[in-house]
Amino acid sequence: MNFLTFVLLVAGLALLVVGAELLVKGSSRLAAMVGISPLVIGLTIVAYGTSSPEMAVSIISSLNGKADIALGNVVGSNIFNALFILGISALIAPLTVALQLVRLDVPIMIGVSTLTLIFGADGKISRVDGIILFIGGVLYTIFLIYQSRKERDREVQEEFAQEYGQSIRSSVKAGLVNLALIAIGLGLLVLGSNWLVESAITIAKVLNVSNLIIGLTIVAAGTSLPELATSAIASFRGERDIAVGNVVGSNIFNILAVLGLSATVSSDGINVSNAALRFDIPVMIAVAIVCLPIFFTGYRIGRREGLLLLGYYIAYAVYLFLNQTRNESLPIFSKALVFVVIPLTILSLAFSTSQALHRQRERKSKRGGT
Repeated sequence: MNFLTFVLLVAGLALLVVGAELLVKGSSRLAAMVGISPLVIGLTIVAYGTSSPEMAVSIISSLNGKADIALGNVVGSNIFNALFILGISALIAPLTVALQLVRLDVPIMIGVSTLTLIFGADGKISRVDGIILFIGGVLYTIFLIYQSRKERDREVQEEFAQEYGQSIRSSVKAGLVNLALIAIGLGLLVLGSNWLVESAITIAKVLNVSNLIIGLTIVAAGTSLPELATSAIASFRGERDIAVGNVVGSNIFNILAVLGLSATVSSDGINVSNAALRFDIPVMIAVAIVCLPIFFTGYRIGRREGLLLLGYYIAYAVYLFLNQTRNESLPIFSKALVFVVIPLTILSLAFSTSQALHRQRERKSKRGGT
């Protein structure tokens, strides 16, 4: 490993971020020109556009016979999104959680995360599994568009209109410029993903770690930078529905579209290691499940919950490091997580959820009394 490897790594990450930005900008402007509503643009084009680095890296990895990087990228990105990005965004400002996220999108995120474990239980996510996932992604997108047309919450509509409803001149020149932005963005994504995958494989060999670990850490965090920027900026601006919705939508898209398409284009599907089945995919499912009570308690993510999410990501990263290096502190660290941290978290979430349910019952009884 030499200096050029690090240059390729950093340059690859930079190209992915810039490429995603250009792709989102060009496609969202083009959609606005043809009359698509800001809500649809935000829920589909922008949310999926921020996942374009995951898509590019995972497909390139699958085509190059490094499908374990593709799997690690998706699983690691989903863990990073839900723990690190939501944690940072909530620390910037408490986040508002839309009712639909609790009732529909988070359960879907839990369901597709569990489906990943079911499909991979035989040691492989086959092409047939990939096709099923991808079809699910198409159906979910259609459903989002349908739901957006029924959205009646004025605050949600105004928030998306403020962010994605800017006036766009409709002309041939503007259309060509936006098409050029899309083409350049796609080109940068392909080039950046190639550089990132090549440098990641080199680093994995030198550090004597598996491609899965590299995918779960460096690649996953790198490809999640657009989501981090979108959610953090949205939180800072007070657009908190966008901050949370971007993460949940991205996680669903990562499994259905990114993992599904990667398994479809791979000549032999995607092999799922025992380590991923025993630990990483269950962690992804657990993280998705934890989101439900956190979101449900007052339909907001406060700074305390944000700190909890961020702390869990740090614990996850430390566990990966200790496990990979076979550090003698691993058993003590694992026992502390299993017997202290996790039970306390469950008790805390159970208490917060019961309080939220109690408040709901009180509000209903007051309405009934009046």
